[in-house]
Amino acid sequence: QVQLVESGGGLVQPGGSLRLSCAASGVNLDHYALAWFRQAPGKEREGVSCIGHSDDGTYYKDSVKGRFTISRESGKNTVYLQMNSLKPEDTAVYYCATWFSTRCSVSVGAYEYWGQGTQVTVSS
Repeated sequence: QVQLVESGGGLVQPGGSLRLSCAASGVNLDHYALAWFRQAPGKEREGVSCIGHSDDGTYYKDSVKGRFTISRESGKNTVYLQMNSLKPEDTAVYYCATWFSTRCSVSVGAYEYWGQGTQVTVSS
C-alpha cells in the first residue's frame, strides 16, 4: 500500500523560507517521479515542481523558478521542496503525488497516489 505523508508547512512572512517533506512508504521514490502540487482557495490544483527517476529531469512552474528547489534523500525515501523568498501568492495547501512512472507530469489526473496536504500561509 502506497502512502505519502507531507510535513513542514506553516505560517511564514513574505521573503521567508519553508522546507516541505514528503515521506513515502510502499513505493521507492528513487525509481519513480514525485511531484508537488498546490491548491489555493477557489483555484484549481496546479503543478509546482517534479523530480523524475534518479534526478533525471526536474520541472518547476515558471513562477517558482529560482526560488523553489526539489530534491530527494534516498536513505529516507523522502522528497523535499525547499521554498525560499516566499510570496503571499504561494499561499496554498501543498500536496505531494506519485505514480508508477519514471517521468514527470504536471497533470493532476496522471498521479495515482496523493498525500493529505500541508498548509502553507505566507502573510505578514
